[in-house]
Amino acid sequence: MKAVLRRVATGVVVLWAAATAAYLALLAAPGDTVDSIVGDGADTPLIRSQIITEWGLDRPAVVQYADYLWRLAHGDLGRSYLLQRPVRDIIGEQVWPTLKLALFAALLGVVLALILAVTTRRPWARRVSSTTELVLVSTPPFLIGIVLLSVFSFRFGLFPVAGDRGFAALILPAVTLALPIAGVLTQVLREGLDRALDEPFAVTARSRGLRESAVLVRHALRHALLPAVTLTGWLFGILLGGAVIIEQVFGRPGLGQVTLQAVNAKDMPVVLAVVVLSAAVYVVLNTAADLAYLLIDPRLRRS
Repeated sequence: MKAVLRRVATGVVVLWAAATAAYLALLAAPGDTVDSIVGDGADTPLIRSQIITEWGLDRPAVVQYADYLWRLAHGDLGRSYLLQRPVRDIIGEQVWPTLKLALFAALLGVVLALILAVTTRRPWARRVSSTTELVLVSTPPFLIGIVLLSVFSFRFGLFPVAGDRGFAALILPAVTLALPIAGVLTQVLREGLDRALDEPFAVTARSRGLRESAVLVRHALRHALLPAVTLTGWLFGILLGGAVIIEQVFGRPGLGQVTLQAVNAKDMPVVLAVVVLSAAVYVVLNTAADLAYLLIDPRLRRS
């Protein structure tokens, strides 16, 4: 329980740091804070008055900061004065398409990595797989996406070119994000398996007459998963960032569209919300990965 509380407390500190950094970036922007918040939206005395009231800009800086954190803690992300809507509604409409893409890509990446790590044990297969993984990890995801679009959409017409029309439209963007992740995870899993297969428990299992494939799947894989689980939490954060670009390549709705429009239009309340939301997702996933680590290895719970 102490380990769980410690990880949750660490996550809260990271969230506070991210929210504070975003707030300081707003204050450090050139010009008046009201100008930064109103961005390219309608600029009238009434709107300026609303901004000053909402953000407490007529009060001391410490009170402004405390009020900002208090509103964040209660889910109040402010208002977009460009779109004239609450930021929470704007983000809420676009978060599911991005989350759906990231989750499916993560699932594909993990499954592909497990299959490759377990099946490419022979030297020639290992060399082919390692070379392919290196190429995938070194290639920018948007380039992979363009190649997949050219081949499977433009050439063969198997998948929609753009949009979010059903499951078929999800496959190519998810594969684009999953391939580099699978490359990294496969390398980590393969090294973990190599180490685990040399451990005394693997030798004991073989001495009991267990086949090598059974030793690999039943015993070694569990130990090899430990570093991969931690890495998966980090990679999912990378996935969300990559989804912003891939959504543009495949013309999909999601946080990528919202973020790009907000940055171009200097819609700071939306930009701040995206920063805080990204940090929150990252913290939740890494905390979940750390807790999964404890579930997989009982020795860590005892220590």
